Amino acid sequence: MAKILLAVSSHETLGDTGNRTGYSVSEAAHPYNVFIAAGHEIDFVSVRGGEPPAVVFDGEENDPEIIGFLADETVKAKLVATRRAADVDPSEYSAIFYVGGHGAMWDFPDSPDLARIAMDIHGRGGVVSAVCHGPAALVNLRLPDGTHLVRGKRVASFSNEEEGSLGLVEVMPFLLEDRLKETGALHAKAPMYQAHTENEGRVITGQNPASAAPVARLVVAELERAADGGR
Repeated sequence: MAKILLAVSSHETLGDTGNRTGYSVSEAAHPYNVFIAAGHEIDFVSVRGGEPPAVVFDGEENDPEIIGFLADETVKAKLVATRRAADVDPSEYSAIFYVGGHGAMWDFPDSPDLARIAMDIHGRGGVVSAVCHGPAALVNLRLPDGTHLVRGKRVASFSNEEEGSLGLVEVMPFLLEDRLKETGALHAKAPMYQAHTENEGRVITGQNPASAAPVARLVVAELERAADGGR
């Protein structure tokens, strides 16, 4: 059994639209269930700590995994009091999973504490993973020699086309696909809203909500491989 940290956004305002944002419940629920089914232990972390703003998108209300996740007493207790990133000891964890949701675009990239956690985990041979807008956490991560963690690696994220389909290109602080390319990442994508994942150098990423569970399954496989001596 490994301990996995699910990072969720603390940011609740969607730019200047007046609309609410936060973390995507589906992108937390589906990976959570994959990790729990594999026997791993899950904690939640956010930049500010406490209860994070949650978003359930239209059409997801009847998803049994989301309903079960939100009703689970263990999950509720952990989510109402997420650990503040500054207070987390990364040595406890074998992987971090950055949950998507538009809020991540504002508070993930410039959090030194989330960066510290990820780079400690990766430096010890652990897994850094993210889905949809969660890869916003990766854009400023640097290796000890100063190069970007994702430089030269194939990565996936919410695409420019997907952002455009929501009419949010001008609302976002930056376009995630473009920013990842600027870091030297090899951005790869599928047609809009089709599941797509990338796994390179213990950095596992997914394009959109449909990719959340597939990313989690890749994380589980990577942890199993490591536990088996890398075979």
